[in-house]
Amino acid sequence: MTDTHTNTRTALRIHRARLIDGTGSSPVDDAVVIVDGDGIISYAGAAATAPEASGDAPDVRVVDAGGRTLLPGFFDCHVHLAYAQGSPPGRRAELDPVLVTLDTAARLRQTLDAGITSARDLGGLSAGYRTAVDSGRVVGPRLHTAVRIISHTGGHADVRLPDGTDLSAGMSEIADTADEARLAVRRVLREGADLVKICATGGMGSPYDQPDDEGLLEEEIRAVVDEARRHGGKPVAAHAQGNAGILNALRGGVTSIEHGYGLDARALDMAGEQGTFVVPTLSTVYAGINKDTMPHYHYEKKVRWSGITKENIARAIEYGARIALGTDAAVGPHGVNLMELSYLVDLGMDPMAAIVAGTRTSAELLGVADRLGTLTPGRTADLVLCDGDPLRDIGVLGDPANIVCVVQDGVVRKDLLLPAAPTGRQP
Repeated sequence: MTDTHTNTRTALRIHRARLIDGTGSSPVDDAVVIVDGDGIISYAGAAATAPEASGDAPDVRVVDAGGRTLLPGFFDCHVHLAYAQGSPPGRRAELDPVLVTLDTAARLRQTLDAGITSARDLGGLSAGYRTAVDSGRVVGPRLHTAVRIISHTGGHADVRLPDGTDLSAGMSEIADTADEARLAVRRVLREGADLVKICATGGMGSPYDQPDDEGLLEEEIRAVVDEARRHGGKPVAAHAQGNAGILNALRGGVTSIEHGYGLDARALDMAGEQGTFVVPTLSTVYAGINKDTMPHYHYEKKVRWSGITKENIARAIEYGARIALGTDAAVGPHGVNLMELSYLVDLGMDPMAAIVAGTRTSAELLGVADRLGTLTPGRTADLVLCDGDPLRDIGVLGDPANIVCVVQDGVVRKDLLLPAAPTGRQP
């Protein structure tokens, strides 16, 4: 892998590519994508109609894709990058903060190398990491972070001991009334949150509740959504697994339903009418269920809910729900994020539709579809070049070894092709 440790953009001309542009359009064989020196796509389409290469532009890096598939940079809309896989939030407090920072930076890099050029962290990641990526201090996906999770006392994100000791290392924010919910929103926004995350239900990994338990009251959810609206129209993501809490979250006006394991027809209709996104996080069902390494309560809940989840998300796919890609990485493994595409396909989604879910639809959820999510002229150059044909075998994207090149904002971040460097400006 080539890692220049710089943020210098490189004008690119990628040719002999099979282009899947993220819009859902049919792939283009023998395609060319041209990126200017400002990291903006100026052409993406058939080689036959591409502008001719200029021989007097030595700063342009020419990449021979060799027939490989070129796609937009992918999104993971539900990660927890501050935590190692399987490590409960309380364990982080046992580590030196320096080690936490370095381990988190390593996970950021690992996630980018898997083809994720943008990620939404839904609890535990301070806004400083977003700034660190934006300013080039560390290399990783561009970040949206919720910073903390708003939960009621005894709810899914309340990991305090009876004496009040907070084992979450600052991950949770407790609110038990509508007024407290407003204050909680103000506190997370004060810490730099890009969005607000709430718990509308119990969950799998929490020992004293169930996914069917309801979380914040509908009136409290409404207060959160209104307070987020008052502060720049910030999105609200709802951890919502059981159907009663899903309905509360939908009635409260949230932007996205996270997990959605218990979605029924009524909830799907409501989500469809409101344009609410669903982020199924199927990786939590397909990967990481291990009786030997999981607490008994966690294992029992996962086994009980795994069939329910597959049935309901398959129905959501058939219904045409507005599905975006998310993995809940940390509950499952980091760095294999695009395995989530295989799980969507396993439940009935067309491979092209799965790719759109991980690119254009996810960009819509994050409010950045005007510049990211598709390989079309005028968009920012976030590109992934992979071995194999994901329309025939979507699983090729789930193996980071098949992700041979990652370009983010016009900067070559990962390069397994090792082409000769240009004679002018270095990548």
